[in-house]
Amino acid sequence: MAELFAYNEKVETIFDLIGDRENDITKSIAWAFVKCPNLLEKVIEHLLHVSVDAGNAVIRYQEYEKDGGITDLEITDNQKFYIIIEAKRGWILPGESQLKLYSKREGFVRNPAKMKAIVSMSECTEIYAKKRLPIIPGTTVLHLPWMVICDLAGGLRIKTAGKQNYILGELERYIKRIMTTQNKDTNWVYVVSLGLGEVEIATSEGKKETAGITYVDIVRKYNRYCCPIGGGKGGWPKEPLTYIAFRYHGKLQSIHHIEKYTVTDNLHPFVPEIPDTELSRTHFVYELGPAITPPKDVRTGDKIVMSNRVWAQLDTLLTSDTITEAMEISKARNT
Repeated sequence: MAELFAYNEKVETIFDLIGDRENDITKSIAWAFVKCPNLLEKVIEHLLHVSVDAGNAVIRYQEYEKDGGITDLEITDNQKFYIIIEAKRGWILPGESQLKLYSKREGFVRNPAKMKAIVSMSECTEIYAKKRLPIIPGTTVLHLPWMVICDLAGGLRIKTAGKQNYILGELERYIKRIMTTQNKDTNWVYVVSLGLGEVEIATSEGKKETAGITYVDIVRKYNRYCCPIGGGKGGWPKEPLTYIAFRYHGKLQSIHHIEKYTVTDNLHPFVPEIPDTELSRTHFVYELGPAITPPKDVRTGDKIVMSNRVWAQLDTLLTSDTITEAMEISKARNT
């Protein structure tokens, strides 16, 4: 069978033709709701615990309202239910200001539907989201994990045939592919500065606490590295890394393939010296493969200062005189 590639990425499902950005994911799921009405009915039942007829539903994508922003999806039958869905990629949740804006939309407030809710849709589990989604007075705020949609599609697929069976199967594969996974085909390395001071954490209660271990020693002692999941302040990557490199004492120290990762908001089970408490941000915990040691001293260079984090391709880090040079060569290849 012939293989199809788009923008150097293999197209494995019909939904891959739409794309894998947040808006693409939303469009894909909306289209599946239209073509597989039983899936929409199951999703509404899961969220609101009410049976509906998808044939009466209207789905609106990227609906604009003055002073009310642009919603990702609005789904209603104008009788039983009205939901606004805000989609995020990865382990990200919408903020309070965004949800408040949606809760005041005239179309949402005035609609006669008996049950209304604003729904966050992302990779986060329901338990995780329940503790972190903002409370909007007078508005029900719920969460719909991608995996729930995937499971509902799988359950329906074995009971259906023909076109709907095919679409549900494609949707399952698409969602599983876009969920947080490493890019196995990349040679890009994320170069971070390892601090020599004690680890400091911020708890979910807003407190700052220190641990009796340094950032360098976490790598040396436990062969692990912990960092926040991106999407907030700090510019950390949203997707899990494939390669990571550490620099300190003014030079590159080692490069590691990341063997596996865990998503958590408590680092204590992975680094016992860190207090056993819930963090203010969710973290990736990376299990590091054997160290790849540069064959020569690779100094930091003059364009990387303080704790700046940069990207460079693996071969350039092993052949350049500085990390700065490796970074610039890597950038030049992709312009």
